[in-house]
Amino acid sequence: MSDMRVDSLLNQIRAIRQQTTMPGAPQQAGINPVDLDVRQTGQIGEVSPRDRVDFGAMLKQSIDSVNDAQQRSSQSAAAFERGDKNVTLTEVMVNMQKADVSMKAAVEVRNKFVDAYNEVMRMSI
Repeated sequence: MSDMRVDSLLNQIRAIRQQTTMPGAPQQAGINPVDLDVRQTGQIGEVSPRDRVDFGAMLKQSIDSVNDAQQRSSQSAAAFERGDKNVTLTEVMVNMQKADVSMKAAVEVRNKFVDAYNEVMRMSI
C-alpha cells in the first residue's frame, strides 16, 4: 500500500473517531484513551474506573440514524416523483446512496456482533 493511501486512510479514521467521540470522552478531557485503559490503581492488573457508556442507548441512536437516512431517502424520492421543483435527481440519488451505505454498515456491524457471540459460545470454560 502506498504511503499516500495509508495517510489518507489514517486521516479518514481520525475524522470518524472525532465524529464519534462522546461528550466527556477521554480525548476531550485531555486523557489518552490508551493510558486510561492501562493506568493502574496500585494493584497489578487493576484498571482505573472508566466513564460508563450506555451500550443500549448508543445502539438505539445508531439504528435511529439508519432509519432517518432511509426515511429521508424515501421522502426525497417521493417528492421528486411528485414533481417537486425543490428536489433534484442528484439529491435523490445522494440520499439513496447514503441510506444504502448506512444500512450496509449496520448489517456489517450486526454480522460482527454475531461472529463475536459465536466465538464466545465456542470458548471452553
